[in-house]
Amino acid sequence: MNPDVKRRDILRAAMAGAAVYSTVGHAQATWPSRAVSLVVPFPAGGGTDAFARPLGAQFTRLSGKTLVIDNRGGAGGTLGAGIAAKAAPDGYTLFMGAVHHAIAPSMYPKLDYDIERDFVPLILVASVPQVLVVNSKKYAGVDFKSFLAQVKSNPGKLNYGSAGSGTSHHLAGELFKQQTRTFITHIPYRGAGPALNDLIAGNVDMMFDGLGSSAAHIKGGRIKALMVSGNKRSAAFPDVPCAAELDLPDYNVTTWYGIWAPAGTPADVQARAIDEISKAASTDEAKVVWAGQGAEFANLRGPQFDAFVKGEVRKWAQVVKASGAKLD
Repeated sequence: MNPDVKRRDILRAAMAGAAVYSTVGHAQATWPSRAVSLVVPFPAGGGTDAFARPLGAQFTRLSGKTLVIDNRGGAGGTLGAGIAAKAAPDGYTLFMGAVHHAIAPSMYPKLDYDIERDFVPLILVASVPQVLVVNSKKYAGVDFKSFLAQVKSNPGKLNYGSAGSGTSHHLAGELFKQQTRTFITHIPYRGAGPALNDLIAGNVDMMFDGLGSSAAHIKGGRIKALMVSGNKRSAAFPDVPCAAELDLPDYNVTTWYGIWAPAGTPADVQARAIDEISKAASTDEAKVVWAGQGAEFANLRGPQFDAFVKGEVRKWAQVVKASGAKLD
């Protein structure tokens, strides 16, 4: 081969590589160049909101670009997920999903999106234990054991509200019924916020909620916490016993929240988004919010978050099958 031709080929290849590197570097440096929309698939006031809004405030402060919270509630969080899945994969629409979206494939016979195919997992931002809460006025003097005795002596007469059929609130109730051999009636709502409002008003008896949305109401005395799931007490509510202490060693339900991008979002934008979100969740201001709600910043990124979600999909499929849970 002519040495001059070979040198020209090498030079062109080097220039092309430099151009690609420059483009990627430029995209990373400029994203976000405008406001970013974060689709939250539940109404305002629920557990997802309790983390999305503080995260958005810190993202906006650090990046200089607004993270707009776009609440799209309905169908147990699947309506908003479907909307986000169809958004342009340019990094300017992100999706904040939750454990509910690992449950949905087993509960809904037909979804217009696939959480593993239509989304790219970015980062797991919060992990929160589930809590059994009751109306403070109706059950002012009860503890867990006396409340459970009431439930057992009144089969079918007490009810529990949830964020919707197929959500973790729903299946946490089904798992509770299995393990305590009780029967309570499920009342689904369009999100945790409306369910909590009815619990506070006394229209439902109890709720299996994430601490993220219940914490402020527990502290304000509007609802009463009887138990947190798992084998340890929450640092935010050290006086509330955990399930293992109450002879329910296998009652371990965690509500978690993560952020995805639509499939096809450029890898460099994904990386930049992960970094910006992680910075926002690591601020002192965010840490105070997370701690106040008994939450941990899990910080599982990319492939780690992907593996976690796949494991949750398998886990909840088994719970759905064992409980025979159906959409109401």
